[in-house]
Amino acid sequence: MLRVFALIAAAAVLLFAASPEPWTNADLIQPEVLAKAIQAKSAPKVLYVGFPVLYRATRVPGAVMTGPAAKDEGLALLKAELAKLPKNAEVVLYCGCCPVEKCPNIRPAMKLAHDLGYQKVKLMMIPTNLHTDWVAKGYPVEK
Repeated sequence: MLRVFALIAAAAVLLFAASPEPWTNADLIQPEVLAKAIQAKSAPKVLYVGFPVLYRATRVPGAVMTGPAAKDEGLALLKAELAKLPKNAEVVLYCGCCPVEKCPNIRPAMKLAHDLGYQKVKLMMIPTNLHTDWVAKGYPVEK
C-alpha cells in the first residue's frame, strides 16, 4: 500500500513539474499599470496574441496584432515581430479573449518569447476578458 501511495505521489509531482505556467508572478503586469504607462507615453511594446476579430473591435492603444498564438501562423507572426526588437526590450503580451486560466493563446506566446531569449516580457493579467478588465474600467482603447 505504501508503495502505491509513493507511486501516485511521484506521478503527481511529475505531472505538476511537466506543466507549470510559462511565467512567474514577476512576469505579470496588471491592466491598471499598463494603462498608466500608456497614458504617460512610457508604454512598452504591446503585442496582441489573440484572435483578429477581437483586435479589430477594440484593442490596447499601440498594440500590434500577431495573431492567435495557439496556431502556428500566429506563433510565426509573433516570432517575426519579436525579431524586430532587442532581447532586452520591454514587451507586454495580451489576449483577453477569455479568463487567463482558459486562454489558448497566452501560454504558447509566453513560452515562445522566453524560448527566444526575451528577458523583459510581461503578460497582462486579464482575469475575465478584455472588455471587463480593460474597456469597462475606462482604460484607453483603439478601435
